[in-house]
Amino acid sequence: MRNRALLIVAIAAAIAVVVAYQVSTRYRLQRANAIAAQSNIPTLAQGDDPLAGITVVAKRLRGKDYERAQFGDAWSDDTDAPGGRNGCDTRNDILNRDLADKSYVYTRRCPNAVRTGTLRDPYTGVQVAFTRGPKSGEAIQIDHIVPLAYAWDMGARDWEPSLRWRFANDPANLIAVQGQANQDKGDQGPSGWMPSNRAFWCQYSMQFAEVLRGYHLSIDERSANTVREAAQTCPPR
Repeated sequence: MRNRALLIVAIAAAIAVVVAYQVSTRYRLQRANAIAAQSNIPTLAQGDDPLAGITVVAKRLRGKDYERAQFGDAWSDDTDAPGGRNGCDTRNDILNRDLADKSYVYTRRCPNAVRTGTLRDPYTGVQVAFTRGPKSGEAIQIDHIVPLAYAWDMGARDWEPSLRWRFANDPANLIAVQGQANQDKGDQGPSGWMPSNRAFWCQYSMQFAEVLRGYHLSIDERSANTVREAAQTCPPR
């Protein structure tokens, strides 16, 4: 009887740990989503470390086994990430979130898709016009703040496919940007690439950190230094 009681206590403790982990992760990704939507301007108190709780490794070891397909098809509406299962795939969701002066049209992949709009590109600071069509992806692309290949090297290779799929479609890690800026960034971490628009460094570095923290990913030391330097541009709290 005593052993059974101890087993019940152990199971309850394990469940409590899992619930706490899920609540913590949910909060962090909600914060990252708020930053992505530019509804919550990041601030830092003096002495705060933007990478608190994130493991810093000596350097990034690029995995030759990475393939985009390991993160599922792009784009999906079937994830449980915020905004999922609304009738529009993730690309359409992010365009709707990030563009201004929008008009809409019904499409097979989205009943309320952005037909035209304007993007104030956060990476370059330039204004980009959007018109839905065969070449619209050249002008405006959806970037993964934490690139998929970088995430793979920093821990995602050990995830279940369903978690990688969610990560690839999570609005907390997605942002509409100028196509060329997205191409220039590629799969680089902050040490290799930062937005040319320095006014966006605070938001970029804080969002990068929040996504790493929310998904329990590591960061390489050089990129950690860059994130900490960029976070110094955030307004004080």
